[in-house]
Amino acid sequence: MAEKRVTIFGGSGFIGRYLVRHLAAEGWRVRVAVRDVERAAFLKPAGDVGQIAITPVSVSDAAGVAAAVAGADAVVNLVGILFERGKRTFQAIHVDGATTVAKAAAAAGVKRYVHMSALGADQNSPSAYARSKDAGEMAVRAAFPTATIFRPSVVFGTEDGFFNLFGWMAQVFPTIAFFTNTNPHRPSGGGPKFQPVYVGDVVEAIAQSLTSEGHAGKIFELAGPRVYDMREIVNIVNRETRRDRWIIGLPFLIAEIAALFLQFLPRPLLTPDQVKQLRQGNVATGRRPGLAVFGITPTTLEVVVPTYLKRFRPLQQNKRLRLLDRNPDSI
Repeated sequence: MAEKRVTIFGGSGFIGRYLVRHLAAEGWRVRVAVRDVERAAFLKPAGDVGQIAITPVSVSDAAGVAAAVAGADAVVNLVGILFERGKRTFQAIHVDGATTVAKAAAAAGVKRYVHMSALGADQNSPSAYARSKDAGEMAVRAAFPTATIFRPSVVFGTEDGFFNLFGWMAQVFPTIAFFTNTNPHRPSGGGPKFQPVYVGDVVEAIAQSLTSEGHAGKIFELAGPRVYDMREIVNIVNRETRRDRWIIGLPFLIAEIAALFLQFLPRPLLTPDQVKQLRQGNVATGRRPGLAVFGITPTTLEVVVPTYLKRFRPLQQNKRLRLLDRNPDSI
């Protein structure tokens, strides 16, 4: 059997690291295309000697991108940003960069192309992020018509930036706040709704799309088995961190004001554009196929999230958990 080669842009990120390991285990020769080679070095032991190569490239460098996809059977573009800084704008990364990668893959004769978008991608969205994701999809389909496009909801897993952020907040602050468009004391006041999807399920769908003709040229919505509002999510975090924090619902006006200041942090906790995204929620529309097409039963967050949120528990509880792990009969 001929050796399969794949180039993964953004392979050192949250989803990328799982995909690199998954494809390496399936026998692919993996080229990880990233801006910072040193930060991706941890991936090399995930495969056999020489199976995983790290190459420095920016999606804004057409020549570098062309070199990175040369000889590849498949290309996956996972590059994306949640906030803008300097030249790294939504337009530059989600649209121009996506166009550069897709055109290079088409010119190189790549057989399979996967583009990571986001649930909520919409040219009419009030969020610049969501509009750029939609524009990126259109650019990719124009350059590579048989591209497979994935729109995941909030992705959870050990290194995620969503539940870990709330876990940190529960550890540091006496209260955990969520934002809502309505009175938080009403049943409908639990805030925006989300449908979190497990990173392992996302990666499995991507891997299958690289070897199947049936997924080419299609857009998939990847979402978990259950919809949660923000109050439910915060309650889960509160329970699993054992912090028993006071949970408060705040109007989005507070979020808008806070974001005006928080956006200037090196890694913003919240930006004005993210507030616009939050207002919309992040739930599958049902108008696109999802994980079921791949034969994947979505993983519930209650199975996975507790395994990593426990790091935010009070020290004494963590010590006791470690003792119980060593001697379960001591209960």
